[in-house]
Amino acid sequence: MRPAARNVIEIFLQPGDFYFGDRNTRIRTLLGSCVSITLWHPHLQVGGMCHFMLPTRSARARARHDGLDGRYADDALALLMREVRAVRARPETFEAKLFGGGRMFPVRTRSAKHAAMLDVGQRNIDAARTLVGEHGFRVRASHVAGEGHRSLIFDVGTGEVWVRHGSDTASRVEPMREETETL
Repeated sequence: MRPAARNVIEIFLQPGDFYFGDRNTRIRTLLGSCVSITLWHPHLQVGGMCHFMLPTRSARARARHDGLDGRYADDALALLMREVRAVRARPETFEAKLFGGGRMFPVRTRSAKHAAMLDVGQRNIDAARTLVGEHGFRVRASHVAGEGHRSLIFDVGTGEVWVRHGSDTASRVEPMREETETL
């Protein structure tokens, strides 16, 4: 006898979106220099994903819009934290995974400082690592940086994330030993 099939809903995240769901949720997105953070609670079988574009809003942009805006790393993580608190779980009981931050265009400049400033993908990766660590999540795996785009599929029921980088075939992301401790 085969186990009953799950009735899975499919969610596609656009830049600035986030979603938090139960075991019957599969979340997809497409990333370039943007970054996604997935959070998964293995016992509760709940989790979520955000898709942010920039590390933080400027003071001017924050003054125009006082609510949380998922296009920015700090706000996207605040939105996910609302959901973590709603299920009455602690951040350290979730598994976090980081994706994206690809270089989409070559940076041509003589100044290393200017090149770093223009590397939006790396700035997004740095923001994700910092924020995840500050909130107490454990980073279990990451697939970040490099050239080109990524396509992600996150199965909240199992915590598995499949990633396709550029024209590579999809592969499951396994925990990386060097990132199992809290940042």
